[in-house]
Amino acid sequence: MTDGAGDPAVPVEDLLRALTPQVLGAVVRRYGHFDAAEDAVQEALLAAAGQWPGQGRPRNPRGWLIRVASRRLVDQLRADEARRRRESREHSLTPRDAFTVPPPGEDRGPAEDDTLKLLFLCCRAELSPPARIALTLRAVGGLTTAEIARALLVPEATVAQRISRAKRHIRASGAPFALPPDSERARRLADVLQVLYLIFNEGYTATSGPDLTRVELSAEAIRLTRAVHALLPQDGEVAGLLALLLLTDARRGARTGADDSLVPLADQDRARWDRAAIAEGVALISEALTHTRLGPYQLRAAIAAVHDEAPSARETDWAEILALYELLIRLVPGPVELLNHAVAVAMVHGPERALALLAVLGEDDRLAGHHRLYAVRAHLLERAGDPVGARAAYAEAAARTLSVPERRYLQLRAARLG
Repeated sequence: MTDGAGDPAVPVEDLLRALTPQVLGAVVRRYGHFDAAEDAVQEALLAAAGQWPGQGRPRNPRGWLIRVASRRLVDQLRADEARRRRESREHSLTPRDAFTVPPPGEDRGPAEDDTLKLLFLCCRAELSPPARIALTLRAVGGLTTAEIARALLVPEATVAQRISRAKRHIRASGAPFALPPDSERARRLADVLQVLYLIFNEGYTATSGPDLTRVELSAEAIRLTRAVHALLPQDGEVAGLLALLLLTDARRGARTGADDSLVPLADQDRARWDRAAIAEGVALISEALTHTRLGPYQLRAAIAAVHDEAPSARETDWAEILALYELLIRLVPGPVELLNHAVAVAMVHGPERALALLAVLGEDDRLAGHHRLYAVRAHLLERAGDPVGARAAYAEAAARTLSVPERRYLQLRAARLG
């Protein structure tokens, strides 16, 4: 993945987010001390955010961040070591790779699999699944605590506590910065895949801000998923996730109009879809469904493939999509899956039946206040011939989303019903 250093059009915030896992991986590989390294990298990012807009970007932003973070970490380690055992200070400050390869610096990028090692480090077995996911979204995905909270549908304070506890656990474990052995790798895989999916989703539809997408996040999720697939080429769920990301990202170019307004799936110009990505995704999921055990990511990818292979929205095979969702919610009866299932029910059996399902979903605390629930309800009420109810639901959804493009789209839908 390029870091965008030579492109002044890339905002500093986006550049720093893209570089975060690379810089953290390099610093952890060199020094260990994951929790202290993460703090040092955050300090380096803050320094860059304050200096670069006024002073200009360095020639090698990644090298600059590694150097500044290393200095901050070394200063902290020196202070800690002075309080403990003076005679062991020099040993603790020696980079792990000092006697094998040169340390990362201005003219040397991190090792190819540093970010992949970081990904598996954050998904250690001794951490609870929620803690693994929150820490990885922070360290690898570069998401803020608030963004993670919205992605996971939990309070921000809860996410902060999970990240703090996870860092303490990793520090206490003395875990090596290396890919885990095969036996342990399999146990961590489910959380790794979930994190990659969440990172992609935040990039494909940003939960807040002026832009609909954050391409650097979705691109990084695809890159990392390719790396995991190369590591585990026979795993059906890894192949399913990669297929899902490719099939979904293939539509990105058609999701906005000339004025950057949101274009829903049914109205998109399918000639703008990435046919090469669709072909790769279809091939991946076809192979996985034929030769591996069925899993949730394979089902999601199969649903995406039905959408992508339909010549038009009108010709979409919604009966097949509904059948796939019926299988999916048996495996993963989560609120988002159930909400999407309700949409498929509406397309096959009519909006009234789907609205009854939404009434039950509205009692789920994880989804009750989410804008997507109101947006789907509005769409179903509009289809059911209730413009007044639909307008109110669209307005409520618009008030609850933090995404500017989504808010504008929902407000426009409400206005059209006025």
